[in-house]
Order: sequence, then C-alpha cells, then structure tokens
Amino acid sequence: MKALRSFNVRPSLPAALAPLERLAMNLRWSWDERTRDLFRWVDPDGWDATTHDPVRLLGRVDRKRLDALAADPAFLRYQGETLAELDRYVTEPRWFQTSRADGPLRTVAYFSPEFGISEALPQYSGGLGVLAGDHLKASSDLGVPLIGIGLFYSNGYFRQHLSMAGWQQEIFPELDPFNMALTLEEGKQVTVDLAGTPMTARIWRADVGRTRLYLMDADIDDNEPEVRGVTDRLYGGDVEHRIRQEILLGVGGVRALQALGHDDVQVFHTNEGHAGFLMLERIRQLVTHHGLAFAEAVEAVRAGSIFTTHTPVPAGIDRFPRELIEKYFSGWCAECGVTVDDLMALGYREEEPPDHRFNMAVMGLRLAARANGVAALHGAVSRQMFAALWPDVPVDEVPITSVTNGVHADTWVSTEISDLLSRYVLPDWASASDEDWARIDEARDDELWRAREQGRERMVGFVRERLRGAKLAQGLSVSDVDWTDEVLDAKILTVGFARRFATYKRATLLLSQPERLRALLLSHGSPVQFVFAGKAHPADDQGKGLIQQIEHFATDAGVRHRFVFIDDYDISVARALYQGCDVWLNNPRRPLEACGTSGMKSALNGGLNCSILDGWWDECFDGTNGWAITSADTETDLAKRDQIEGNSLFELLEQQIVPMFYERTGGRVPRRWIARVKADLRTLGPVVNAGRMVREYTERLYEPAAASNDAATAAGFAQAKALAAWKLQVLHEWHAVAVTGVDVDTATAELGTDRTVVATVRLGPLTPADVAVQLLHGPVGPGGELVEPTVVTLTSTNEAGADGTIRYEGAFACDLAGQYGLTVRVLPAHPGLVNPVELGRIAWA
Repeated sequence: MKALRSFNVRPSLPAALAPLERLAMNLRWSWDERTRDLFRWVDPDGWDATTHDPVRLLGRVDRKRLDALAADPAFLRYQGETLAELDRYVTEPRWFQTSRADGPLRTVAYFSPEFGISEALPQYSGGLGVLAGDHLKASSDLGVPLIGIGLFYSNGYFRQHLSMAGWQQEIFPELDPFNMALTLEEGKQVTVDLAGTPMTARIWRADVGRTRLYLMDADIDDNEPEVRGVTDRLYGGDVEHRIRQEILLGVGGVRALQALGHDDVQVFHTNEGHAGFLMLERIRQLVTHHGLAFAEAVEAVRAGSIFTTHTPVPAGIDRFPRELIEKYFSGWCAECGVTVDDLMALGYREEEPPDHRFNMAVMGLRLAARANGVAALHGAVSRQMFAALWPDVPVDEVPITSVTNGVHADTWVSTEISDLLSRYVLPDWASASDEDWARIDEARDDELWRAREQGRERMVGFVRERLRGAKLAQGLSVSDVDWTDEVLDAKILTVGFARRFATYKRATLLLSQPERLRALLLSHGSPVQFVFAGKAHPADDQGKGLIQQIEHFATDAGVRHRFVFIDDYDISVARALYQGCDVWLNNPRRPLEACGTSGMKSALNGGLNCSILDGWWDECFDGTNGWAITSADTETDLAKRDQIEGNSLFELLEQQIVPMFYERTGGRVPRRWIARVKADLRTLGPVVNAGRMVREYTERLYEPAAASNDAATAAGFAQAKALAAWKLQVLHEWHAVAVTGVDVDTATAELGTDRTVVATVRLGPLTPADVAVQLLHGPVGPGGELVEPTVVTLTSTNEAGADGTIRYEGAFACDLAGQYGLTVRVLPAHPGLVNPVELGRIAWA
C-alpha cells in the first residue's frame, strides 16, 4: 500500500450546540454527573459505545441528530444551565480564595509521570497516576493554585487481554491527542539535550476543572525517529529509555512552565522520583542565569521543593548507572562547575560504594527541603529506609513526614450513595466535617441497603458484559460463552480485589486453601462471590503468573459463576467494582503497601474493607468500620507467614463477614451489616477524601515551602547564599563539637519537682549562634531508651571558658512517676534551616 497522507477532522456543531465542545474539553465532566447526563442525552447508545468520552461522542453523532438537538428547547435550556454551572465553578472563590488568600502561596507546580483523570485520557498505569489525577481534581475543587506537569504517551500504558491459557497479553494502541480533551499550545515547545541530540516536545493542555495539566509529547516531525519514540509508552523500554523520559519530564517540565509564562511558581512538588531531574534544571538555571555558586543554587532550589515518596520497597525506586548519568549530564556538570562525582554524590548513600547506581529518591530527598510519605505507617517506614542520609539523627526524627493519601469522592462514588449522603450528611458532603458525617446514623437502614444493592446490581451487569466480550475476543463461540449471562448474583455477598499484580500484594492468597474457598463459593445458604481485576507490568512474569493462577481457577466450570477475573483493568472497571462490592480485600505483606487508596474508594461507597493493617488502613481501622487481617510480619519464613495470614482471612470470612451479611433477624435488611457500613462512612468519610489531603498539603507543605522559597530568593538570593556558606563551615568544623559534661542531681525526686541541668559544650571554631543545645527528658523504656521525650532548649550562661567550653543551663519538671532519664545534645541552628536535623549532624552527650 502506498504511504497515506492523513489529517485531523474536528466535528462541526450547529451554532446552538457550540457549548458542547467547551463542556467536552473541560475534564470536569469526568466527575460532574450533570454534565455526563447532558452528553448521555445527546446519544445514549453512543455515550456507552465511546466509553463515556464526550469528545469521541461528538465526532460520531450524525447531523440529523445534532439538528434535532439544536431545535430542542428543553435540551438547549439544560445545556445552558450546565455551561453556566461550569463557568461558576471555574471563576467563583473557593476554599483557597476565602481561607488562604492572605497566605504566602501563589503557585504550585505538581510533577508526575502519570495522571489518571479519566479512562478517556489513558495516561496512567495505576495507583500513582490515579492519585495524581485526584490531586488535580481536589485542587480544582478547593481553588488551590496548582499546575500539573507530565508527559503524553502515544501508546499510553497498555491494554490487557488474556490468552486462552490465561497469560496476560499487552496491546499498545496508538492514541491521537487531537481526538481527546486536549488543546495544543500553539507555538509553545520545549527542547532538551539528550547527550548531544536535541529533542523537541510540543505541549498539550488538559483543563481539569479550574486546574491546568500540561503534557509534553516528543512524537513530532522535528525529531529523529529514535527521539520521537521517547514518549511512546508509560514505564516502557530499557533503563536508557527511562532516563530519557525522565529528562523530558523534569528538565523539559521546568522549561515548559517558563515557555507558557508561568514564571511565578514558588513550589515544585515532585510526585515520586521520576520527575526529580527538575531540581537539576532549576539549579543549572540559577548558576547560569543568576550567577549563583552551585551550593548556593542548591539551597535556593531546596527551599521551595517538596518530594513525595510512594514506595516502601527499595526495588521500586529508579536507579541509573553512572555511565548513563555521565552520558546525559556531563554538559550539565560543566555548566554548573561541578564534576560527575559531585553529581553522583547527590544520588547515593555514603555507606554505598561510589560506583553504586544513582538513586532518584535519594536525590529527591537531598534536594527537597520537605519530604513526605503517603500514610502514617509509610512515613515511619520511609524514615527507617532512608535514615542513613542523616547519620546522627534518631530514626523517628528523620525529616520525612507523611500526608495520608485521599481520593476524589465525586469521581468514585455512585449516584445512589451520593444522593443519600447529600440528604443526610450535607449537600456538599465531600467537604463535610466529622460532625456532619455523624448524621449518616440518621439514614434509614433500608435506604442505605437499597443504595448498596443498586451498586451491586449494576456491577453484576457490567461484569457479565465485560466477561462475555473478553471470552469472545479469546476466540470462543457465542454458544460457548452463554454461561457468562449467569455469572454472579446481585443478591450474594461480593468481595472485590483489584490492583496491580505485584507479588507482595498476594492476589492468590485465597487460592492457597482451595477447598475452604470452594466451600465459601458454593455454600447453599450463604455463598460468597469474588471479582478480581488488575494488570502486571509487561516485564513482570511473576505478576503475570499470579493472574494466570486466578484465571485458571476462574475457568473451572464448578465455580466460574462466582469467581471472576475481569481483564483490561482501568478507571471504568475500578469504578464499577468500588460501587458494587460489599467487601474490599487487601492482603499485602505489611509494610509493603505505601497507602492502598483503592480501599478508600470502596469505603466511600459503603464497601467494608477487610485488610492487613498496612498503608492507610493501619491508621484508620477502629474495630467497627471493617476488619483487620492478622499480620505475622515478624515471621521470617514467608510460606509460614502466608499460611498464618491466609488462615486469619478465611476465619474472618467464615466466622464474621459471611454470617453478618446474611443475618436477617429484622426483615430483608442485614441490620448489623448496615450498622457497620454506617460506622465505615461516619469514621472514614472525613478522612479518606482528597479534599482533606490537598488541604493538608497546602497548610503543612505548600504554604511553608512558598514562604521558604520567597525568603531564600529575596534580595538577590541573600539567604540562600548565606545558608550555603554557613552549612559549608558547620560541616567542616562539626568534628570539634562535643558535650563534655552533664551535671544533674540523680537522687530520687518527688513527682512534680524541678531539676536543674548544667551542660558544658565545646564548639571549636563555631559560636553559640551556630548551634542549639537541647535537653531531652522523659520516662525510660524497657530497652533503656527515652519514651517520647520532651525537648527543652538550654541557654548559655557565659563566654567560652579557659578550656574552650561553654556552660548551658535549664530546668525540667519530673512530671511522670517511674524511672526517668535525660540526655543533652547539640544541633546546628540557623534561621534558614527548614528542619534543625537536615544537616544530619548531632553531637550527643
């Protein structure tokens, strides 16, 4: 066939229907039911056939139908009301404008390798991307001035289907950005250097409510064929392909913001290490454009940088060999006046060999003044995991905090549950307070039960249709797939498991005891049905093997009506399962689940979590709002551990979950089950929504980072320069700092009495202004350690004595009975420090 010349055709709408294009191009429709209803009105069959994509829908509606709508007063009135609501949404003051406008924050740039906004914009692989999408949506709802930065992948992640043998097959469709809810930023491009080869990227804009998301795309004629493929697939290719993608995301992302006129960004938020090279680009620009020394530029960049880590697994972190860092960043080193060794030092731990791979998370932590995990437990795990970066600092003081993830409620919650919450909790229930959420107890049990039933009924229909299509695609005949019409039962207890198929998530834990599982599935009086979904990374054969095991069990004719695997997991599949499953199952090996937001989405729909106490569930389970699987995380034999935890899961199902669901002592409604659903909504509703998450980021991280950025860059970067010089001196002289004596009365004390402490400290060339001397006191634990000590700052009482020591004094109250202890330490102190332990240096008594 001769080469084809192609061009894009946009739908031509009658003038009266012009608002439809604007409504379709703002992705707010992905969470606004009224806008979706409008497009459903345009063409109900087409709406379903296009997987609920308004842009594709408008491209397939015939002219006769469009003319009829243009002459329909009722449709035009509804269209006008919907457009007016969008205009109000994007212009009216919201939480940030009414509550935080007097603060220091002006603009945040949020960098992520993937964004899960809608299945119509498939630029995500799973939890990280969906979290990023929910972050943008919640920022829009709250009016937070945030801009998203990412890449446009011409093949997306991948589409999944299973072979007849149950093995995952990957399909990489060609995506056309011109036929998506994306607008090309005409005349705006960025160019980055790839080891001497220039790469140019165009920029697409997605409007996510009032938040803008910019996606860079290298698949343009200006680039060499090899370079055009850099943005082909999300998480595709070898390690060199990945570093090229991450250079475009980080370096190109900073340049894209500037090309688009966003020069007022104060805060750069790196969502996982994939975008970390943005920090190197900002350093380079400060050195070359503003004349800062390298160390000074580092301090200026750190002040406004936030790094969020999403993995408790070292293997989940991007690492690049030295030869690739040298290949792609030698020019950067020359411009910044540093060596490749200096650059490598940013990305490896001091205890590792110098030739160890460059660690993107380590660089992120070194170049961001603020860092966080994504759940309280994950924060603790991250502090332990990266403690060596701060060698003298106790693990619990390592400067990594946590902001527990949340989910965008309007995106995930069913219409039936949303209507019920609107009546009983608050019309704007997603932003309701704890007191508002408590009103869910006033909801009638039968109303709540009926809303749950409707979600389950809709899910059953969805699963049957998807399963039938999947089996036909495998090559089965129509008669061979008739059984799919009887799959699942809308009145049976339904358990869902949907997530990435990684080995630590243990999707096959239920299969370890097949006879107990069959007994649950085939019980005559109280059966259970299970729905599984999820993808394994294309290179993860172990994950694919787990899917194959699930699929083999699901094809057994004796149980296939109650045990199902749905392929091609995406947002639409996830939404159906969250809204329809009664129980959400999560059984990873603790503490390897950083957060696990899928359970949050189920919880907001009234689904009850049955989970290992890992991720968010560790801090949110209270004994009434779901179930906790026993975690034998101290057991080193993994097979034995899996057996213990599998037994716990089956016992919960057999002895608590199944009996409670089928108990009907007061009629057709399971009263005790609904009481637990109400506890789920009452206790989790205020906690798991993304609005809470973004408010926390704003108040605890964005605003302080904005203030730090403004202080560091003011007056020609005076504070950054001073801080860099001070750090250099302190690190050079710290070896001379010591606590040479601590004097305190150690006789038995009466409860409530005061004790005075005198410490003598040697500072060497440093001065008292360079340090803080602290007393830590409190009860002594069984291991001889201080338990939650109180910190008191001691004050100096004289100049350096003849022996060079300085005397510090302070007092404390003995306010707890039992064995009491104390110690004294010296830390660096400077007004420009974000955290007093960020240098990793402490001199202990």
